[in-house]
Amino acid sequence: MWRKLLAICCAVALTACDRAPTPAADSAGSEVRQKITVAFTMQPQSTLFHIALNKGYFSNQGLDVQPLIHSFGKAALQSVLEGKADFATVAETPIMFSVLKGDRIFVIANIGSSSVNVAILARTDAGIARATDVKGKRIGFTPGTTSDFFLDSFLTAQGFTRSEIAPVPLKPDEMQDALRTRKVDAVATWNYSLTQIKRQLGAQAVVFYDRQIYTETFNIAAMQDFVRRNPQAVTRLLRALVQAEDFAARHPEEAQDIVTAAVKVDKALVKEVWDVFNYQVRLDQNLFIALEDETRWAMKNRLTDKTVMPNYLDFIHVESLKAIRPEAVKLLNH
Repeated sequence: MWRKLLAICCAVALTACDRAPTPAADSAGSEVRQKITVAFTMQPQSTLFHIALNKGYFSNQGLDVQPLIHSFGKAALQSVLEGKADFATVAETPIMFSVLKGDRIFVIANIGSSSVNVAILARTDAGIARATDVKGKRIGFTPGTTSDFFLDSFLTAQGFTRSEIAPVPLKPDEMQDALRTRKVDAVATWNYSLTQIKRQLGAQAVVFYDRQIYTETFNIAAMQDFVRRNPQAVTRLLRALVQAEDFAARHPEEAQDIVTAAVKVDKALVKEVWDVFNYQVRLDQNLFIALEDETRWAMKNRLTDKTVMPNYLDFIHVESLKAIRPEAVKLLNH
């Protein structure tokens, strides 16, 4: 009898040894996951979110992420301001306007940047072949976004002011049709729309980039009160996105497949714009510089009634990212 009992005990022990230990990254997943809502976009700048969702990185970190999809970042940020979402992915221009309005928000990380994502795309048959040809033309832009800021920066570089063109306010998803129907002669826009419109117009399209005048940052923003009340959620979110960054760098083909399926565009489009961006989780001086440059622009053009530059360090939360990846934080005074 004792021999039979010993054999059973040995079998149980061997079975237990065959089971892989629970990885540290998955330990949070065994707990009750914290439900959070993230408002993010179908733009390429939100690539790391699509990867983290697909690969289960949020779940492994103990988060139950509810996606709230928007066509552009300004609308995503508005969801946070209205209490409909906990986090948003958004470029720095809407963040700047939000701070100037008095909203108490934090940027917790940058998840992508590019100096060639925003551009002026024009119709050659509207008489536009060179950058200076935009003078007097109808140009579509999206108010309060990077499109708005880039348009003025581009015009300044050509020696013009906005009064020397006919600006036409448009939503991002209205630009392609506005160009097709000749409601406008050119648009200031970003990807994926930029490349899609260029494809549609073919030889009739000309695109003007300028690496020197603007670098876009795409960020994660949240209300300050939420960040202070939920430090663990912030840390877990960032850990998942760092995993996504590493995956994108090591497996770009698979990462592109994930984005293709999530965004529902053809893979050729995803591949074409892939190298336009740096998909990295970080906080550096580029964000701070962009916010101050755009604030001066907003004040000069009377887009705000504020006359004093905010201290943007009060609106950038560095502690969480610094705790998990200190080398990714390169802000002065931190």
